[in-house]
Amino acid sequence: MNERLIGILIADDQAMVRAGLRLVIGTQPDLAVLGEASDGERAVELARSLRPDVVLLDIAMPRLDGLEAARRILSAPVPPRVIMLTTYDTDENLDQALHTGVSGFLLKVSPPEHLFAAIRSAARGEVLLDPAVTGRVVDAYRRAQPAAPPPETGLTAREEQVLRLVARGLSNGEIADTLSISEATVSTHMNRLLAKLGLRDRAQAVRYAYESGLVRPGDASS
Repeated sequence: MNERLIGILIADDQAMVRAGLRLVIGTQPDLAVLGEASDGERAVELARSLRPDVVLLDIAMPRLDGLEAARRILSAPVPPRVIMLTTYDTDENLDQALHTGVSGFLLKVSPPEHLFAAIRSAARGEVLLDPAVTGRVVDAYRRAQPAAPPPETGLTAREEQVLRLVARGLSNGEIADTLSISEATVSTHMNRLLAKLGLRDRAQAVRYAYESGLVRPGDASS
């Protein structure tokens, strides 16, 4: 089966990290490294010229830090997806990265399968957080959000179910299995709820679900 290659830009100031990522990514037939950048400014330039599908972007970068580079990359008319890579998992970095609109947040010590899953999820327009940092995200939202009744969203019951499951980190395939519907139907519900809520993408949907109180940390219901 021929799959469309996912083009990737690697941006990290450490040559060994870039080489390691290129080597690991090269083991996957559907992933292709288009270029490398050693600082934030160069990452922005290459994101515009190479037009990758996904940018792997280190948070701690010279000339322009990763968070600001992500903001500039994501401000393009048709931006690539951005996955933040870091050796740190501080709440501040998590919060800033998610509010920037990135599609993933991974620790550099994560196993390769987590990296591959994040890249493929991002290319599909989904959001995937490293399991090691998911708990920190939930704790951050718990501290930030006061108890309040869920908002009136204008969504159908099924659309709310899909949104809750998206906020729990499930992929479209996992949501389809959970609700016993097709992935195409899940995509339809996603498109409709994004339009109703005035949201751009899945990352904004996850943020909306928690910030609005529709989903609360620890809620495991669908």
